[in-house]
Amino acid sequence: MSGKRFRRCARNSKREHADLAGIVIGHGTATLEETAYALGLTLKVSVPVVVVGSQRPLSGLSSDASMNLVNACRVAAHPQSRGRGVLVLLNDEIHAAREVTKTATYRLQTFRAPDFGMLGYVDGTVVSYYRSTTRITAPETEFDLAELVALPRVDISYAYAGGDGVDVDAFVAAGAKGIISAGFAPGMAPPGQIAALERAAAAGVVVMQSTRAGSGMVHESARLLELGFIPADNLNPQKARILLALALGKTSVREEIMRIFATY
Repeated sequence: MSGKRFRRCARNSKREHADLAGIVIGHGTATLEETAYALGLTLKVSVPVVVVGSQRPLSGLSSDASMNLVNACRVAAHPQSRGRGVLVLLNDEIHAAREVTKTATYRLQTFRAPDFGMLGYVDGTVVSYYRSTTRITAPETEFDLAELVALPRVDISYAYAGGDGVDVDAFVAAGAKGIISAGFAPGMAPPGQIAALERAAAAGVVVMQSTRAGSGMVHESARLLELGFIPADNLNPQKARILLALALGKTSVREEIMRIFATY
């Protein structure tokens, strides 16, 4: 389905189906968290949207696919799911799209929210919520895909001992408008990559400092300000990439990008 047709369907779904309680989207688990977060930033529908996957294929022994799908439908139809933005459901656990990430290759309990934990459970037919998120989510966001022809290119530079910044220079040469630095905890890259990122920032590329740690926040600091980098809050690199691309569709001003990251 084309992007234009998808946007039209998303906008018209509630009008065309007045009895619609919610929407369930099946998705592979490799990039499920990225799709869920992107939808949570851009969808303009008021009904609950639940993204669901499975760790074991439907054809596999003890597959979790059928149970996850049933529970996702229960969550999507539940009245308390309204107003919570896009949700992720696997392993009987309900997660916020912004906070959840895949943490293991094969375990059923792979999807976790490292900093804050799940929103609730599904136990049989019972859907129970225990907390809410405070960040703004769909449909109350400022991002409108109808206004975008294409998203700006944003790449991720992964920090490792001895990194020399060749990746960063290649991203800039390829036309990157933004680069996420997946730095060491609590948020800084090795000297070679820092030098390349500094060159990128001087050339007008927006550089955001995240961390490869898997959890925790990158704070504003005198060092980041000196380098011209922007802290990515507690978003992991792959989600910071999505939000920065949407932000760059609206602005390249540091203060505005920081506001956006503090809002979503």
